Amino acid sequence: MIKLKIHKLVFTLFAYFNLVTISAQFHEVGAFIGASNYIGDIGTDKYIDPNSPAFGIVYKWNATDRFSLRAGFSTTKLKENEYGNSDINRFSRSLKLENSIQEAMAGIEINFFEFNLHNETLSFTPYVFYGISYFRYNQFYLTPNGPFDPPTYNNYGKDEKIAFPLILGFKVNPNPLFVLAFEMGARYTLTDNLDGSNPENEFADNPTYKFGNIMNNDWYIFTGLTISFTFGDLPCYCKE
Repeated sequence: MIKLKIHKLVFTLFAYFNLVTISAQFHEVGAFIGASNYIGDIGTDKYIDPNSPAFGIVYKWNATDRFSLRAGFSTTKLKENEYGNSDINRFSRSLKLENSIQEAMAGIEINFFEFNLHNETLSFTPYVFYGISYFRYNQFYLTPNGPFDPPTYNNYGKDEKIAFPLILGFKVNPNPLFVLAFEMGARYTLTDNLDGSNPENEFADNPTYKFGNIMNNDWYIFTGLTISFTFGDLPCYCKE
């Protein structure tokens, strides 16, 4: 009888704390506005050079005042050209790039300091995000037209790949209703063909269409601002 009561007590306590944990969720939903740039075999040798508008939506579930689960969707059109490049070899090619990117991303965001969203006073912290993204892009290859004519862009469909994002940022919450952040996020992709330098599928075995360093995959960068609005129950980690 005593054992049965103990089991009931343990079950009741487990159910209670589980219910508290579930109901103690605190959420953020917002938007990203910024710009993108690409790093690869075409264009400038600058790693941070935002030159094309980028937009997105962001969702966060704040598990504690240090850790958040984050997901989002972003879109941009990567743009680059070599007309003003300081590298004489790239300048002489004068290639350009345009490639649309649609990205879905998820991972964990880690705050450097405690970030209590219910503080009435202004709070701030640097943060870092690690995760994985799944993105869609245009596939194409280039065919030369002579020494003074730009190459022809030959599109052959869409493809999806995995990328690994790393985001560094700084955020503040002026009041408990919303959060402002500035961030820069690099994506290492599992393709070397965002710029048409290393065609895949049926064109992969033709060296005529390859150029640049085919041993390095492409990157793209998002730089900009996020604004997110908070909602949900009071988290268990917050002081009332």
